[in-house]
Amino acid sequence: MPEDLPTGEALWARWALLAAVGATTEDEQRRSGYRTGVWIDAEGLHYDDAGCTWWTLSRMGEGRFVLYGEDESSDVKWHKPPIDMLTGGPEWLPYDELRDRLEGNELGCVYWYEHGTWARAPYPADLRDDGLDCGMSDFVDRARALSDLSDRVDGSTDGPSADTLLAAAEAHRLEPGQLLERLRPTGPDGEPLDLPAVARALALAGLTVPAAAP
Repeated sequence: MPEDLPTGEALWARWALLAAVGATTEDEQRRSGYRTGVWIDAEGLHYDDAGCTWWTLSRMGEGRFVLYGEDESSDVKWHKPPIDMLTGGPEWLPYDELRDRLEGNELGCVYWYEHGTWARAPYPADLRDDGLDCGMSDFVDRARALSDLSDRVDGSTDGPSADTLLAAAEAHRLEPGQLLERLRPTGPDGEPLDLPAVARALALAGLTVPAAAP
């Protein structure tokens, strides 16, 4: 439901921060269609579990976001009569991309955010699940996002807590150096942390404090 989502800015910040801390130069060089996990690129934020769930969140201008994707639990694209997921959508949605996805039967739902409010096409009363809860829970639930970030923070070093870092990202006032100094030197897979890639992802996400003018 639209009211179950945090603000577009908060959703972007949590998702982007988790994407950034796992960024690698090797993954940056892969096309989106060949990537899995959580990442950011010029198109926006992505999540793909290499199975039956994928989501994209894109910024569409100041205060505007579009969230689209699917989870296997979605009843939308199989509903009879068919549901037009683009009904009521504003003119700024990426219609070419969304219609291509619809034609390929790859889309489970579409949400858009403007004027501080999420919206979507109306659903019939008998539709119970559009897949959003399963696919987006790691980012919608701040406690889950914080837990995932905490797993990447090195508890043996001094500095801001994971909660403080997440709050700074949500305010788009994150100091990159503070985050980079607090991260574990290796990722969950044991690979060394790719600090330049993390820094680039943070900059692309727009979560950091603007550089001071010379």
